[in-house]
Amino acid sequence: MLLNVQKHNMLSSSPVLGLNTTQDDMRDQTYALVFGSVVVLGLPLNAVSLWILLCRHSLKSPSVVFMVNLAVSDLLLVISLPMRVYFYATGVWPLGNMTCIWITMLFRNNIRSSSIFITFISVDRLLAVVYPLRSRHNRTSSNAWRAAALVWIFVVVVNIPESFSMSRFLNNTSQSICFEFRQSPTTSGVSYLQPVLLFTMLAVNIVSTALVSWTLRTHLNDSARVGNKVNVMLLFVMNLLMFIIFFLPVSLVVFFNRKVLTPLVCLASVNCCLDPLLYYFSFDGFWKKKEDVDSSRE
Repeated sequence: MLLNVQKHNMLSSSPVLGLNTTQDDMRDQTYALVFGSVVVLGLPLNAVSLWILLCRHSLKSPSVVFMVNLAVSDLLLVISLPMRVYFYATGVWPLGNMTCIWITMLFRNNIRSSSIFITFISVDRLLAVVYPLRSRHNRTSSNAWRAAALVWIFVVVVNIPESFSMSRFLNNTSQSICFEFRQSPTTSGVSYLQPVLLFTMLAVNIVSTALVSWTLRTHLNDSARVGNKVNVMLLFVMNLLMFIIFFLPVSLVVFFNRKVLTPLVCLASVNCCLDPLLYYFSFDGFWKKKEDVDSSRE
């Protein structure tokens, strides 16, 4: 509190610093507004999507399994955002270092797990369109659940060294705030893991998109069973845009200019509001029960 009072007195005596403070306040209020909007939109969208996937679609489909896990990842991100809203709206972080670490890890886990689950969805669609017969025995729900479990284990294991590194940073710094760091709290090799992961997943998505597009255009007989080819391609295009617009910028900026990190975190958090569109384009009858979809195809 004393630090905040001293800061206020210094700023009030300087017109230039006072102007900068006003600009900083407006910036922080904008961050709070963006995060709050993501909560208002993302919570019902992902909750309803998860309910539809669980109740109206069969979990025997690998794509549904991956989408359920993607929706869970988005919900975990959304429930952590109100604490960011409070911080940027008030300028106060009263919850301690452990909560700061927990919220930061949830954001990173969302980027990592979402990129992997989106890639799994693309690969599953690729196998269904390009190799429908050869992949039939591998595209099972049990394999999908195993893959999803490995993803969650992976992100949690990666969190362990990151959490220790961030904890040491917070304990040794004089800053009494969360999220807004002047220097990176992680300097180990783990920092490079996320960009490498994202570029790898992006490469897989690019190859999958190219193969599916080529199959739909040239192998008409093989792709004749694809109900809505436009929706199939929209799914792949949206997956690519997710990486280019939301995932990669926030993962690379920490190596170049941390001043724009928070705006990119705001942008990246918006991805959880758009993932329900992936579910919609993945199924011709997303809002219908599985029995209704099957009967409409007969």
